[in-house]
Amino acid sequence: MSATATDPLVAPTAETDGPKSLTAAQIAQEKEESRRAAAQARGIASKAARDPDGTTITPVKSIWPPPYYFEDDLRRVRPYHWTYNTFCKERWRGRSLIEIFESEFRDRPAEYYRTSMEKGDIFVNGTRVGPDYILRNGDLISHTLHRHEPPVTSDPVGIIHEDDDMIVINKPSGVPVHPAGRYKFNSVLEIMKAERGQEFMPYPCNRLDRLTSGIMFVAKSVKAAEALGNQIKSRTVRKEYMARVVGEFPEGEIVCDQPILSISPKLGLNRVRAEGKAARTVFKRLAYYPPRGDAEANGQQGGVPEPTDKELSRLPAEEGDESNGKPWINKRGYSIVRCLPVTGRTHQIRVHLQYLGHPIQNDPIYANQRVWGFNLGRNDADGTVSTDEDVISRLSRMGKEEVAQAVVYHDEMLDKYEKKRAEKMTGEVCDVCATPLYSDPGMHELSLWLHSLRYEDAGGAWSYKSPLPKWALPPEGMAGPTTVGGMDELVEAVKDDNPEIHGMPGSEMERKQ
Repeated sequence: MSATATDPLVAPTAETDGPKSLTAAQIAQEKEESRRAAAQARGIASKAARDPDGTTITPVKSIWPPPYYFEDDLRRVRPYHWTYNTFCKERWRGRSLIEIFESEFRDRPAEYYRTSMEKGDIFVNGTRVGPDYILRNGDLISHTLHRHEPPVTSDPVGIIHEDDDMIVINKPSGVPVHPAGRYKFNSVLEIMKAERGQEFMPYPCNRLDRLTSGIMFVAKSVKAAEALGNQIKSRTVRKEYMARVVGEFPEGEIVCDQPILSISPKLGLNRVRAEGKAARTVFKRLAYYPPRGDAEANGQQGGVPEPTDKELSRLPAEEGDESNGKPWINKRGYSIVRCLPVTGRTHQIRVHLQYLGHPIQNDPIYANQRVWGFNLGRNDADGTVSTDEDVISRLSRMGKEEVAQAVVYHDEMLDKYEKKRAEKMTGEVCDVCATPLYSDPGMHELSLWLHSLRYEDAGGAWSYKSPLPKWALPPEGMAGPTTVGGMDELVEAVKDDNPEIHGMPGSEMERKQ
């Protein structure tokens, strides 16, 4: 199978705990770039039809319907040929073609790209060029390859509400919103298009991380997308997330006002720092489930415990140790916590929970003691316990595969670390392209215990709520809440400082539905 893409060769997207909205101008710009590349690709195809000597590339045709199949509770995509088209970026000008591929597209070895250029899988402006070709402004680079997409969960994209302008969906965890990196058909937008027809044009209004599940808005027009995007930016839309965190979270409403700083944009690493950007999150415990049958946990209080000699001896963990920097992870029980992000900083909920001493239980970055030390950054706003340099250095000292396992959750790093991600190689290669084949992803690669539960208009015009995920329900044999009430008590905690999100009470809002 084969297809043509007007996507860039690498299409990273930043990860946030809160939503990112698209303006009409941004949407129009993306579409214009896509249209321009598609038009030039069509021109190349036309030229190829007139030029039988084979010196120009013919972009492979689009695939419809997408080659999905389901197996072992996973949505899979049969491998297919795909032509990527991207225009020369400013930083590429004056550099050789092979230099660009070696430095920017590291998901395959340099020799693969050199061979592809020589045999005609990589072209510039539809013409075969050598590895030493110097790129110029306006050049269109085309790369045809045999594409292997990672499988994702077979859980459907749930529909919570639909009208003439908007679709409110329940996004499954582990599925990226947009095509990016190795994901094309296994993305929310492409799955929806496959279900609704090739002419369906979705416009996402907010974005969730690949591993985060829950409420998302998909508009049917640019106008509808821009209207909701403006409302989200004005902070008159309030949203609630659910998180499963380590230990016994305190009772009552907890407001965390700690500023957040990006200490490594390259790795997407953030932490609480006094010089960071203002951030505010309201938390409230829904339930606490203590550990069962673990004598070592008796007498422990909430928060990060003091390390034992046994735990200290496990840093750094030896090869084959499955603790992954979290030897205490199951000793303290866990809490289900409601989260109201008033601001929308990158990783805001995850960073604030870490600062409070209760990181998300399966968070590969912010619940990793091998990166942050045994205090996990708790109350360390000034960086005296672990400096930024310490944290980054610890991350760099971890094995390459472990680093990939941590940073793969940050979408910008997908392309750079694809060959070192936490999937294990099977030892087999593809018969068509000799690409190493990977085993299926584990559950830790398909889910982060953070769920977008609810979005609602502060003025009471609308409210949408998704079901609780399985990990937020009481464990077998234990009693606990299975529903969540309104947002009034969360909003009440910040109504004086953030009046824009304090509107009609939740009970009135539900009656308007």
